Amino acid sequence: MARAFLFVLDSFGIGGAPDADSFGDAGANTFAHIAQACATGAADREELRKGPLNVPNMLSLGLGRASATATGFSLGEDRAAPPSSFHGAAEEVSSGKDTPSGHWEITAVPVPFEWGYFPQTVPTFPSGLTAEIIAEAKLPGILGDCHASGTEIIERYGEEHIQTGKPICYTSADSVYQIAAHEAHFGLERLYDLCRIVRRLVDPLNIGRVIARPFTGETRADFERTANRRDFAVPPPEPTLLDRLTARGSKVIGMGKIGDIFAHQGVSEVRKAAGNMALFDATLQAMDDARDGELVFANFVDFDTLYGHRRDIAGYAAALEAFDKRLPEAISTLQPGDLLLLTADHGCDPSWRGSDHTRERVPVIGIAPGLSGGDIGLRKTFADIGETVAEHLGLARGRHGTSFYPAIARNA
Repeated sequence: MARAFLFVLDSFGIGGAPDADSFGDAGANTFAHIAQACATGAADREELRKGPLNVPNMLSLGLGRASATATGFSLGEDRAAPPSSFHGAAEEVSSGKDTPSGHWEITAVPVPFEWGYFPQTVPTFPSGLTAEIIAEAKLPGILGDCHASGTEIIERYGEEHIQTGKPICYTSADSVYQIAAHEAHFGLERLYDLCRIVRRLVDPLNIGRVIARPFTGETRADFERTANRRDFAVPPPEPTLLDRLTARGSKVIGMGKIGDIFAHQGVSEVRKAAGNMALFDATLQAMDDARDGELVFANFVDFDTLYGHRRDIAGYAAALEAFDKRLPEAISTLQPGDLLLLTADHGCDPSWRGSDHTRERVPVIGIAPGLSGGDIGLRKTFADIGETVAEHLGLARGRHGTSFYPAIARNA
């Protein structure tokens, strides 16, 4: 049996991107700075976590060695590697440090163009665009119109939004137009319809994603974003690993926001759940359901949205420890011929200035029962990940990237 399971720990970078300085991110290192904060007690939080970062299972797969490959930083000595495990790091060649660019490159399609971005001004959106949105969607106006953190802007404008019916519109350093609205007072389907209008109107600006950010609650004290987020993304510029698999007739099960990231191209089935642990449960079920030649592709978004962007070091550390504790459950489901690979799409260093993603290398660690495993070194593009999965699942080589499958399959 040859199945593949690709887990993206959203934003879990390991530093060292050679072009980090051009993004203002020289020195950013999500993993190292979390680990260092834990070691000094700076990430201790009563009733959440305490002490050194405790991720023994990822370390056994080679996380420390992957980090050493990326930057020279290692969290002590990795535990003895299980048979068939492999480790290395990869750097991004796409021009952005955003979610679509990272995921598309992971699936062997680097992004060859520059996204459009909104300026760091207030208002941030072009007045003509805002006028078109208001007119076409029949809105009384919009709130926000700035760069902002999603949770902060809901707290700031949520009550006014309920009173006026004006949606909260904002952006970030990513190529994105985000719209927050109350699920009941504004309406979830109405929010989705508004996002579809905006998606069409921002296409000429080459904006990567329009994101619906629904929330509930009645006052700023109890506003809470829900799991009904939806991304309306530009489709990839050419067939990805997912398209290649589905064209062959193989199923691709997209977990979490994978379907949205790929504009639902190449995704046979979407399964969602609220929170990393619920998504882990759903992913285990998908792994059980997967058949020969199929891919389960999961994005664990909490690392990024709940902790990275909010610059919550203790929360990020606790989330890593909770994920690591569940990892043996996934490994135990593997059969000879399977491939489990863990990576990330970019960084989001919670110790860094601002609230945006950080340009970093990412870990490439995993296990493939029956293969030899070993050190895959530093990969010069995330596309090597996609081409490795492609070769493992019996697909012909694509246009981008070089598979490291031969290195982990030698003498197997």
